Amino acid sequence: MPLQATSGAASYDAFGGGVPVVPNYIEEVFSTYLYTGNGSTQTITNGIDLSGKGGLTWIKSRSSGSEYHVLQDTVRGRGNVLSSNTSDQSFSSSAGESITTYNSTGFSLGTNRSATQAVNTNSATYVSWTFREQAKFFDVLTYTGNGTAGRTVAHNLGSVPGCIIVKRTDDADGWAVYHRSLGATKYIFLDQSNASGTYSGYWNNTEPTSSVFSLGNDAAVNASGATYVAYLFAHDAGGFGLTGTDNVISCGSYTGNGSTTGPVVTLGYEPQWIMLKNASATTDWVILDTMRGLVVGGTDRELNPNQSGAESGAVYITPTATGFQLNTTNGAYNASGNTFIYVAIRRGPMKVPTSGTSVFSAVSRTGTSANATVSASISPVDMVLETARDANFGTAPNAFDRLRGANRLLITSTTGAEVNTTSTPTLTGFDVQNGYTVGNDSGGYAINYSPYIFINWNFKRAPSFMDVVCYTGTYTNRTISHNLQAVPELMIIKQRSTSNAWSVYSATVGPTGVMYLNTTGAADTSAGRGAYWNSTNPTASVFSVGQDGDVNNSGDTYVNYLFATCAGVSKVFSYTGNGSSQTINCGFTGGARFVLIKRTDSTGDWYVWDTARGIVAGNDPHLSLNTTAAEVTSNDTIDTDSTGFVVNQVSATNVNVSSATYIGLAIA
Repeated sequence: MPLQATSGAASYDAFGGGVPVVPNYIEEVFSTYLYTGNGSTQTITNGIDLSGKGGLTWIKSRSSGSEYHVLQDTVRGRGNVLSSNTSDQSFSSSAGESITTYNSTGFSLGTNRSATQAVNTNSATYVSWTFREQAKFFDVLTYTGNGTAGRTVAHNLGSVPGCIIVKRTDDADGWAVYHRSLGATKYIFLDQSNASGTYSGYWNNTEPTSSVFSLGNDAAVNASGATYVAYLFAHDAGGFGLTGTDNVISCGSYTGNGSTTGPVVTLGYEPQWIMLKNASATTDWVILDTMRGLVVGGTDRELNPNQSGAESGAVYITPTATGFQLNTTNGAYNASGNTFIYVAIRRGPMKVPTSGTSVFSAVSRTGTSANATVSASISPVDMVLETARDANFGTAPNAFDRLRGANRLLITSTTGAEVNTTSTPTLTGFDVQNGYTVGNDSGGYAINYSPYIFINWNFKRAPSFMDVVCYTGTYTNRTISHNLQAVPELMIIKQRSTSNAWSVYSATVGPTGVMYLNTTGAADTSAGRGAYWNSTNPTASVFSVGQDGDVNNSGDTYVNYLFATCAGVSKVFSYTGNGSSQTINCGFTGGARFVLIKRTDSTGDWYVWDTARGIVAGNDPHLSLNTTAAEVTSNDTIDTDSTGFVVNQVSATNVNVSSATYIGLAIA
């Protein structure tokens, strides 16, 4: 009979017949949360129920090379501290130190347990990874060793573990790791850089099952009378999403090729967190995540579980809509012929939003010509459109996104290629929990130039609302995966590596026509325009591109911003003008906070209104994405309506000309 472990089993009673009674979503069980220490007390609200469900918090200073990784869990209880970069036994922290309470929406911090086991040093920056106990995702348990090979320990993972990490807590010993890709005859240590080895003393050469895992008699996992904690990670077990069949965590492996065009790993989803190790050689473990920086073609931010070092960065991995690709020759990631093991977690959110304020915010701000943080009230911010409002300032609307990484700028009013603005600080980081940082640029692209006023439109990726996809062209008819989980009705594609137009797909115009964000032109449905979209409408899982260089030139890189109608949150609309006034019913209850309108049958700007600058009964300020012109405040083009907005015909904008046709996007 297996040894019964101590575990937070209350998390696992939502399953019946293998299908969740209540849907589970990754954002409810995992969080990467960034914060700055204050040397006193603070509460981390990450939306994870630790007091009711249980789980693990893993905290590391990003800015300090002397502060250790700090792991605490609800099964051992608050204040019992382990560090993955040492073999030390568990240490107890006093009341008011380390984690002080586990909460229903996160956890609270006190002062540091020690100078090395620190979680809240004043002005230091930190990352916290929180894993909630949940069947088919993660389990925490404790047990007492008996020194006998072949014993089993029961778990509540509800599936066969893909990775198990065991740490002795009453004495110094290594962090023993089982990984399914190595098998039960192999072991590797989380606190060491060594390659994997072969030994029966850890897992007794016996693979785990959906109810137990087996141990040998080595002191690191099973000394008689010793105490242990085990962290179990599932592998492709389903259990999530509306149908209960979506995977959210994968434990796999790949073989390195030593090239910057490295192996492609298919997960079936876009990852937000990756931990990996070269199992064939002496190299550090690495952890990457999208909050600190896991980007396409730019600098990824690395931390090492077996080291206390501060965060560092280089080009390592490119996330894709279905997994990731290695883009480095670094031996810790992609040494030729070596075996690499990983644990990957799906990007969220998975739940369809019900409020526009959870996925969009507009911020009107004054430039400082100094480094500053823009608070956006949504987390995370995945895309920013920004421009100056002031007369005669002459700056173009700039586009940034988390997937491409900070300091990667595109200008919506030009055909220009992507600009790396590292030497001219613009948007300098997406690594702020509820916003992003801007630099001291007082010239150049001038997104923070004092004393001018700017408007920032901030978007969060979410199912049925918005998605971002980066891809490389092939000049062949093809489909490309996305994670919008709805049929895109508006897609905006920009060639990044070369100067070319912003190509716009509209469901109203259809797959044999195209519009251009950087021009005033009408929809172009002339012969050959089907080459943009391969004359094929997108689906809820893929979009199509054909043999047109604007969207699919061989070897060139692209970004696609995809939008859909999400009930009560967003509306991709179309209408025919009536020459006076009409209400555009978007299905909202509190009116539109963002409105984008473009005429399709004739010339017209890509006009934008928002409530941060004013959507009122009188004149409403508007800007245009296709020009560098300053904000116009002298006409009453749109008015408020609880279901959406009212559009008025005025000659300055011509957005309601009789019999003219229009498309647009509104956000509640």
